[in-house]
Amino acid sequence: MADADISPLTAHLGYWLRLVSNHVSHAFAGKLEGRGVTVAEWVLLREVHDHRSISPSRLADRLSLTRGAVSKLADRLIDKGLLGREPSPEDGRAHSLALTADGRTLVPELAGLADSNDAEFFGDLTPDDRATMERVLKSVVAGCGLKTPPLL
Repeated sequence: MADADISPLTAHLGYWLRLVSNHVSHAFAGKLEGRGVTVAEWVLLREVHDHRSISPSRLADRLSLTRGAVSKLADRLIDKGLLGREPSPEDGRAHSLALTADGRTLVPELAGLADSNDAEFFGDLTPDDRATMERVLKSVVAGCGLKTPPLL
């Protein structure tokens, strides 16, 4: 193939998606770091927030993570006082994860950071452009069968 036949990087949608994604993700990670939380920890906290308590195995399934990865994240969040383990109501040998009072206070603050990060990068889009972008991206996700939430 001749050099003239090689498409430039900028000819690929993936290039533009990655450019935007890297900047959005890096900015959000920095905002979370200021609150002492990683993106992966935020995702786990946000998922636990939607349940009164949830088993680590169910959480692993919902986040497409291994149980070991959930355990490591949970341990870090327990050490930070944001998550706690409680006996499972269904099985006394098992445990569930639940937010502590500090965790319940922090999650809405972190959600606000996510909202402001979104506004920072996408606030200049018209509502129609934003809806179109969301529709197109969701179509790609569905068409490719993508399921794993972005944790990094």
